[in-house]
Order: sequence, then C-alpha cells, then structure tokens
Amino acid sequence: MAQAEEFFDIYDDHLNPIGTASRKEVHSQGLWHRTFQCWIVNEQDGNRTLLFQKRHPQKDTFPGLLDISCAGHLLAGEKIENGNRELEEELGVSVDFELLEPCGVLLDEKRLADGLIDREICHIFVYRSNQPLDSYKLQSDEVTGLYRVSIEDVRRLAKQETGGDKIRAAGVETNIAGILEPVERLFGDDEFVPRASSYYEMMLKVVEK
Repeated sequence: MAQAEEFFDIYDDHLNPIGTASRKEVHSQGLWHRTFQCWIVNEQDGNRTLLFQKRHPQKDTFPGLLDISCAGHLLAGEKIENGNRELEEELGVSVDFELLEPCGVLLDEKRLADGLIDREICHIFVYRSNQPLDSYKLQSDEVTGLYRVSIEDVRRLAKQETGGDKIRAAGVETNIAGILEPVERLFGDDEFVPRASSYYEMMLKVVEK
C-alpha cells in the first residue's frame, strides 16, 4: 500500500503562516516549513558524546549521511510539543517534552540535488540519556546506525578543522537480520550532513551547560 503523502504548514520569508503544502511541493518550491531536531547527549566513563544517526540510503535528502540524533518535519497543525513523537518513531524512546532542553530556533537553507531547495525553521533541543545504544529501536526505513561522536570532534567538524582526518565513532548498526550489532567506524567530514558553525555553536552551548 502506498504511503499517504505528508503535508506541512508553510511560511513566507517573514515566517508568517501562509497555508499548507505537500512534502514534494515544499522541497520543489523551496517553501519554509518547521522541523523538530533533538540531539541526544550520552556520557560514558566521564566522556561526553553526541549521538549521530545514519540516514537510510533511500532517504530523499542526504541519503546515507550522518545526521542529528533524531529529527523530522512537523506535520500540518502540529505544535512544537508534538515533535517528541519523532524520538519514539525513529529511536523507540518515549520522552516527555518537558525533559527536552531547548537550544533555540535557527533558519537553515540548503540546495539539494535535482534543483530542490530545503528551507527549514529548525526547533532544536537536547536530551540527556545514558541509555545503552543496543537498547534503541531504530526505525528500519529511516535509520541504519547510531554512533557516539566526542564533543571535541563535533567542534572540529563545526569549525571545519578536521584537516582531512577521519572521525572515530563507536556505535551500533542494523545487520542483515535486523539486529543491532556493535561497530567502530571512521567517518570523513563529507559523510556528515553539512551544517553551519552557528548551528553547532547554538546547540553546544546547551550541551556543555
């Protein structure tokens, strides 16, 4: 059965609401729309890390790249408080919205393949959890892996100071049987969804409180 098309609230360049549009229209016409984004902070043996998810290789935007722990579009009519459903859908984590720490709102505009434009009003949050990675339940058609990346490496990534060095990350990936197995990987900076330094700075101020 074909999946029902999603519709989002859309906004003009002054962020005034102007109606709704389908996912396809939003990206083909470059319409502003809202997203919920949540970074999970994981601390092990005194080492603070951020969790990055690996996007499914068949995603329509940035397939196979490492991205925010959990993120998704807010559907038409949804409030920001409804965004925590993404944590349960993508990672199998049920979290009260009140436990999320707000980082702020940031406008993000990206040129995609095939002439598409992604203009997002990003509502960014942090959630602190030391839940073992192998206890997450990854949404099979969205996420194929989950990895810990040190705060120091995230800062280097944000400032484009990796110097071509690979970033080491321990994590879990879904194997052919659909079971999470532990892995260690090396990732180049071109394997992460590109984000502005200002984006990382906003988020890290909350992470490092």
